[in-house]
Amino acid sequence: MTRKMTRDRIKEKFAAIKREERGGLIVFLTVGFPDLAATRELVPALVAAGADAVELGVPFSDPIGEGPTIQESSFRALEQGVTLQDCIDLVADLREQVPDTPLVLMGYYNPIYSYGLSRFAEASRKAGVDGLIVVDLPHEEGAPLADVCAPLGINIIPLLAPTSTDASIKASVSNAGGFVYCIGLTGVTGARDQVSQRSFDLLSRVRPHTQLPLAVGFGISKREHVEEVCRQAQAAVVGSALVRVVLESPRDQLVANASALVAELAGTPFPIQGGP
Repeated sequence: MTRKMTRDRIKEKFAAIKREERGGLIVFLTVGFPDLAATRELVPALVAAGADAVELGVPFSDPIGEGPTIQESSFRALEQGVTLQDCIDLVADLREQVPDTPLVLMGYYNPIYSYGLSRFAEASRKAGVDGLIVVDLPHEEGAPLADVCAPLGINIIPLLAPTSTDASIKASVSNAGGFVYCIGLTGVTGARDQVSQRSFDLLSRVRPHTQLPLAVGFGISKREHVEEVCRQAQAAVVGSALVRVVLESPRDQLVANASALVAELAGTPFPIQGGP
């Protein structure tokens, strides 16, 4: 199956980041938390505040890689009946508002498998999904999904951890797309006070095997963390710190509070004037 000619927003965005000689900022939101309308409001606002790309978390009942903050957001979204189809539809809804911003679905394999791999890939392509991160799908078992997604221009983004062997790193990046997500620590997601040294050890092990941009996530919660990570990586990923703001904000202050955090993380003057 030949790859369809589709726009590679992830490649375009990292090229722009390189031209601008800065570090990138990728943010994570759980779709449907606190509700679907809020996610639709948040994404364009966070892009305006300085987010370069958005990972949209697909709610799942057993999110083994997540800490308590993202677990709670996923649980609340599931209570409202948010499904994988809702996540795909959300991307389609957002495309006109953020036409240049990479939107990546991040979640677990069971909902995708249950949906049907080919059906999922085609629906994601039509919606404008740029990439896919499947937390619990090892490279050794990922070929069926990659075989239907990559030809449609949907980047399969690998997750690598400090515990990944050199052989596993080499295999995982061999047919990867978009960027490589390097987990900065062992354990689950959650904001930390400082960046783990293991992040930088992992970056040095991954770089010889790929020319794709490298992003570091898990534990990033402050502007100084973003700056520290981006001295060696091309982007930092912030999830739990942002979801925590969403969790703690009154509904009418949600977008403003989340935008303020992203602007701080990105080093963007705030308040933001105008749209994305």
